[in-house]
Amino acid sequence: MKTPAPSQSVGQPAGGNRILVVLLVPLFMSLMSVSVVNVALPAIEDGLHATSADLQWVLAGYALSFGVVLVAAGRAGDLWGRKPLFIAGILFFTVGSLAAGLAGDPLMLNLSRVVTGLGSGLLNPQIIGIIQNVFQGRARGRAYGFFGTIVGLGVAIGPTLGGVIIGALGPEWGWRVTFLINVPFGVLSAVLAVVWLHPPARDRAAEGRRTLAALDPVGVLLLASAVVLVMLPFILPGTWFLLVPAIVLLVAWWVWERRMKARFPATGRAPMVDPALFRIPSFSYSTVTTAFLLGAMPGLWAVQAIVTQQGLGLSALAAGLTSMPPAIAIMVLSPWIGQHVHRRGPLFVVLGGVLAMIAVVLGMVAFHQIAAGAWPYWTLAACLFLFGPGQALLMTSTQVLTMHEVPLHAAGAAGGVSQTAQRVLTAIGLAAVTGAFYASLSASEESSTAVAHGDAADAALLVVLGLLTVTLTAGVLDYLRRRRNGTLVLED
Repeated sequence: MKTPAPSQSVGQPAGGNRILVVLLVPLFMSLMSVSVVNVALPAIEDGLHATSADLQWVLAGYALSFGVVLVAAGRAGDLWGRKPLFIAGILFFTVGSLAAGLAGDPLMLNLSRVVTGLGSGLLNPQIIGIIQNVFQGRARGRAYGFFGTIVGLGVAIGPTLGGVIIGALGPEWGWRVTFLINVPFGVLSAVLAVVWLHPPARDRAAEGRRTLAALDPVGVLLLASAVVLVMLPFILPGTWFLLVPAIVLLVAWWVWERRMKARFPATGRAPMVDPALFRIPSFSYSTVTTAFLLGAMPGLWAVQAIVTQQGLGLSALAAGLTSMPPAIAIMVLSPWIGQHVHRRGPLFVVLGGVLAMIAVVLGMVAFHQIAAGAWPYWTLAACLFLFGPGQALLMTSTQVLTMHEVPLHAAGAAGGVSQTAQRVLTAIGLAAVTGAFYASLSASEESSTAVAHGDAADAALLVVLGLLTVTLTAGVLDYLRRRRNGTLVLED
């Protein structure tokens, strides 16, 4: 009997490294576009004479269009094949980035950001679906290890890269290049996807079910509307009343999906999201774990950037460089974690949650001491460093655990659900953390001082700790469940 090649013996397909390159470059671009624009907002305001409402929509337009299409895009990939949806997403993202970089007024910029967000929403669930279909066993863990690396780098390096670009090119062209830099990489990614990405037969077989009814348009409309109404209050102030219809729509969506499931297969029409998906404990626990982590992380780094620049009077580049040590830790550790996640994944999640919470507590101490002039600024980076290993353990492990028991035919929809939860919690977490920061700052009698900013940072990081407590609790509950069931080690 012929012995398989070493790479194949652990589930690595032929050309697996090329497939990862094709998948992860657009992932990096789409996530970097979430954070890079934060640094560019002052330059955009001056360059386009934008109002504060215009700037809000620079952020909100991308976030909303990104989040609203994720589940439908994942389901469409399950039905019609993931490669064409992935390439379409890259093209939308690239065209939107080009238009944003060349925008002559705020309206054009914001419409371009909506198109860019749609592209991100189309391509992201296909990445998870393709990894789930193409890689198996330890190779899948390694692939998700690189996935976690890119997620961490994309979020962490955005502010640094934006600061470097604007510092080098000046505010007039610098903010435009933060968008235009995506264009050559997008074109190259689309070409390489056509040439290198060859879905397995089981993925291509889905392409025969190309009907709108198969996509469950009623479910798509109900969920998309609910997601928009849930996210808007946390992006645009004064819209809290929208949460009431959001809850009504979510309930209506759930009732509709259960009805579709009960009538299938007699009708031949499956629900967009199978309600049974939420009865898979590993999927549910890991989705909660990741979503609340991503609810905590952007707020942490946003507060750090605000305090560094406004409270301490340092540059945007200094603020960005503070997040680099954790990003380097993510880059180094994630592939190793991915190789060992099948044996220790549930334990990694618990350990990652503990490390992240320790980093935040140390960060609170550092903010207070630095604002008081007792510690040098570099100690903040040292105290927050542990957040990098914690994030690497959490993100890499939960990606594998989330999808481990999900049927292959539902991988795209499951990835869409998981990422939608992440986008919603990101919006909620960012609003809650920055809201606590500004509430504390405005309550201070000397709000412009470094000490007031340090105290406000501590108040905000208490919210971060609350979000991470949910992350750690979900991880501990899943670990204890697996220990009782004897499933701590995952089957290949």
